[in-house]
Amino acid sequence: MLSGGWWRDAAPSMILGGPVPERPMGSGCKPDGFAYGGSNPSRPTKANSARAGLALPEKERAEYGGVVRKEGSGVRRLTSWANAIRHAYERAAARFETGVQLLEHRYTPLGRFTPGPFEGWRFLWQPAALGFTAMVLLLAGVSFTNSPFKLDMTKTWFFGEPSSGASGTPSETKFLLSIVLVYGGLLLLMRVWLRLAEVMKLHRGASLKSLWWMLLLWATPMIVAPPLFSRDVFSYAAQGEMTSHHLSPYLFGPFTLGSTAYVNPVDPLWQNTPAPYGPFFLFLDGSIAKITRHNQLATVVGLRLLEVAAVAMIGFGVTMLARGLNRDPGEAFVLSAMNPLVLLTLIGGAHNDAIMAGFLVVGIALAVQRHPVWALFFCSCAAAIKAPAALGLAYVAWTWRGPQATVKERLRPILIASGVAAATLGMWTWLAGFGFGWVKNLLSNGTVRSWAAPATGLGMAITNTAHALGWHGLGVATVLSVTRFFGLLVAGGFALWLLWHGERRGWVRSLGLSLILLVELGPVVQPWYLAWGLILLAASYHGREHFWLLALSITGPFVGLPGGRQLLAGLVHSNPLLIALAVAILGGVLVAPMGRWTQWSWPEQEVELGV
Repeated sequence: MLSGGWWRDAAPSMILGGPVPERPMGSGCKPDGFAYGGSNPSRPTKANSARAGLALPEKERAEYGGVVRKEGSGVRRLTSWANAIRHAYERAAARFETGVQLLEHRYTPLGRFTPGPFEGWRFLWQPAALGFTAMVLLLAGVSFTNSPFKLDMTKTWFFGEPSSGASGTPSETKFLLSIVLVYGGLLLLMRVWLRLAEVMKLHRGASLKSLWWMLLLWATPMIVAPPLFSRDVFSYAAQGEMTSHHLSPYLFGPFTLGSTAYVNPVDPLWQNTPAPYGPFFLFLDGSIAKITRHNQLATVVGLRLLEVAAVAMIGFGVTMLARGLNRDPGEAFVLSAMNPLVLLTLIGGAHNDAIMAGFLVVGIALAVQRHPVWALFFCSCAAAIKAPAALGLAYVAWTWRGPQATVKERLRPILIASGVAAATLGMWTWLAGFGFGWVKNLLSNGTVRSWAAPATGLGMAITNTAHALGWHGLGVATVLSVTRFFGLLVAGGFALWLLWHGERRGWVRSLGLSLILLVELGPVVQPWYLAWGLILLAASYHGREHFWLLALSITGPFVGLPGGRQLLAGLVHSNPLLIALAVAILGGVLVAPMGRWTQWSWPEQEVELGV
């Protein structure tokens, strides 16, 4: 499904032993910091006479790493290893892409047609209708009382909740139907969005007004649906109620409120956990609790609408950013605001990451358009929602004076950025009224142990292996603290490298990659965290990053998604006719044609594949 266009940047190559394509991953024609054949991109490529068996003058021998020049050998060795790893990645990725392309053209109808000439954007109503259908399927699936995709508790939403006097065993048929409808809707949504994203990549100039209407159509079922895939919004509501009563969420957990409608839906894991969110979010959260007159359900609705407004802010900011970078604003809009990850987790799950991402992308867009002070203010507001947005402050300050600025010349913008950040955080801290206690709570989500986070998964794997070998004295908490620290250290090292080389690689793109690495190497990987960096990459990606953007966007919503195990158990123990029906529905959604418009997601000239 992913190969509709992301592979076409590469020159065709053989599955085994094919040439490695050189992609424009930065401002030059070769990947930044790497040139095939061992050349250094910082100076013109030279013929390596040593490899040809020719004698070299001592100066050149030193330049090419010979025995004469000893200093810096460790750095050159690390650079050589990094280049080798990158070269291996490029070859493996190119072979993988070419393999998928070959399979699609050989075993699907895609290899038996030639796309016709592009006929304009009148077809947009078709993906709009298909995406809306997918969202309605999702809404229908989560509306069952025993759906595993939402909280099954009374007085938590307007429909789909169990009645207080309900008894007996829930219907197995309804349970299975709920799972099939949700997974069917997800598959259809991913297919529609992927094809639309590829069309936008090949053809510029789509009407932003039409795309905004499409976003509204797709988002409406998620606005109506109960909170999906997570119970975090109920924690937000309880923290807002605490804030409105001047109880510090930085010192106490929601359980402090006692047995109330605000506390009952909160995940037990977080009932006694202080909040790690910044003062700006607590100010907004408490204000919503006051406006709704301390009604729990109304507070949850208010938070959902706040996230909807934040997604609209993302759409506005990313189009402004795309124009500043001379990119197509329509493509950036589809890759960000209409991204399934955004719709399902930021609107459907009502996560406050939408507010952080909205302020961050507007701030970065203002920086690109040379309004650095306003950019610093918006990035500071984003950091006052969630701390990782502070990376945006660092990038704006570092790039303020331009690519030719010396380190000394960058000191003044860094001081200005520090002042703006301090003033902004001080303002929101004063308005919220609870000080800076949130800083020490930033790693509170580390109590979650998930295999989806590589650093955490590595720690659990080491501990399990040690226990299996009889080393029971090795505690999981100790190992996790080491592997998680190492993961954050590696993420920080990459972030510093990307910052230092940001202006050569494209600093907006480097910021997006830094945020994604911070998530992937952090203690916990939640799908909605990925939106931080993907939204920036939507307007700044280069080369193969388009593939990874699509891949993370369509796999992210499935990370930790409930219902998979129940679906398998239901299929095993259900009536064979129900099993056949479930498989037929999901298979049909996966292969059903979506209309002529999908042909324009492929280049007009197909390439010949070597076999």
